[in-house]
Amino acid sequence: ISYSHSQISPSMASKLLTEFKSMIQRTDERRLVPAPRLTERELEVLKLVATGMNNRDIAKELFISENTVKNHVRNILEKLQLHSRMEAVVYAMREKILEIR
Repeated sequence: ISYSHSQISPSMASKLLTEFKSMIQRTDERRLVPAPRLTERELEVLKLVATGMNNRDIAKELFISENTVKNHVRNILEKLQLHSRMEAVVYAMREKILEIR
């Protein structure tokens, strides 16, 4: 097996280093921004999502419509700038927004 090693020009290396530095700064800036405020209802929904409940079960548990649950989940994802229910649960646990026992 032959591996070819390609050289990076000094100007390209400089551009890469600048981009990495910029990425790190953006990540650090995001950490300084306080966690978005979720409403009490959104927190309730997020806790039930975290237990593995689907929208229908959450709706029954909270005595609200399934569409209302969907709206809450969409608002949670939007506020947290996430793409999935699982990401929201992981984020909430990491940021200690909720604790699963």
